[in-house]
Amino acid sequence: MTLHAGPTSQTFISQRLRLNYVDWGNRDAPPLVLVHGGRDHARSWDWVAEDLCTDWHVTAFDHRGHGDSDWVSDGNYMANDMVYDLAQFIHQLDRGPVTIVSHSMGGNVALRYAGTFPDMVRKIVAIEGLGPSPARQAEQRETPYPERMAEWIGKKRAASGRIPRKYESIEAAFRRMIEENKFLTEDQARHLTLHGVNKNEDGTYSWKFDPHLNVWGVEDVADEFQHQTWAAITAPTLLLYGADSWASNPEGDGRLDHFNNAEVIEFENAGHWLHHDQFDRFMKTIREFL
Repeated sequence: MTLHAGPTSQTFISQRLRLNYVDWGNRDAPPLVLVHGGRDHARSWDWVAEDLCTDWHVTAFDHRGHGDSDWVSDGNYMANDMVYDLAQFIHQLDRGPVTIVSHSMGGNVALRYAGTFPDMVRKIVAIEGLGPSPARQAEQRETPYPERMAEWIGKKRAASGRIPRKYESIEAAFRRMIEENKFLTEDQARHLTLHGVNKNEDGTYSWKFDPHLNVWGVEDVADEFQHQTWAAITAPTLLLYGADSWASNPEGDGRLDHFNNAEVIEFENAGHWLHHDQFDRFMKTIREFL
C-alpha cells in the first residue's frame, strides 16, 4: 500500500478547543467522514482515504486529546463531549447527510451522533464501536460503585503527575507500535508512528495523545439511553468485528437487537484494527456497502 500526495491539514473550534482535521479534497463529491479510535489519530485512515477520495469528499479529524488537536485542560475526556465535537465538525463542513466510517471509540461516538441526528447520516460503518460487552459491564459492576469511584480518583491523581513516555528514537517508538499490533506490516507501522509522535525539546519522541486518556470515567451513559440511541439510528449500519479481537461480537451478545437496520460481519485473521489487518477485504466490504 503505497501512499501518494497527502491531504491538507486544517482546524475547527469546538468548546474552545482547536481541533485538527485533514481534507482529501474533491469537495463536489458526496461527503464521507472518517472517525478514528482511542489513542490513535486521523492519519491512521490514510490508506482508506486515498482509496475513497476519487469518489468521495473525504475528511478525518483528530479527537480532542489526540493527534494534532488540543488536550483538555482538566484531563477529563467524556464520550458525549466527543459527540459534540463530531456534530460541530459536520456542522462546520456545511454538508449533509454524511457517510461515516469509524473505529472503536470513534465508532461509539459516531453511532451516538447517528442516533441523535438520524437525518444527517446517510450510512455508517463502525469497526468494533459498541464499547464494553454486557458481560464485561456486569463484571465491572460487581465492584460497588463507591469502590470504583475511589479507584478512579486514585488513577486520576496518579495520571496528573505522569510524564508522557519518551522514546530515544523513532525506531524505538516504531518497535512499540509493532508490539501493540502484530498484524501491522512494517510500512503501516512506520506511517502510524511518524504521524503519531512529536519530537521533544531534548530530542526524544512521545506519542501525541494525552496520557489522561488512559483513565476513563467510572460510568458513561445509562444502558437504556445507549440502547435508545442505537434504536434511533435510521441509516443502514454495518458493524465490523475481528475474529481475533478482544471485542465481543454484538450478534452473539444481544446488542444487535437494539438496532433496526444493522448488519454484522466478522473478519477472520483480524484483530481490533481490522481495517489495517485485512485492508483489501475491508475496502471491498465497505465499497459494496457504501
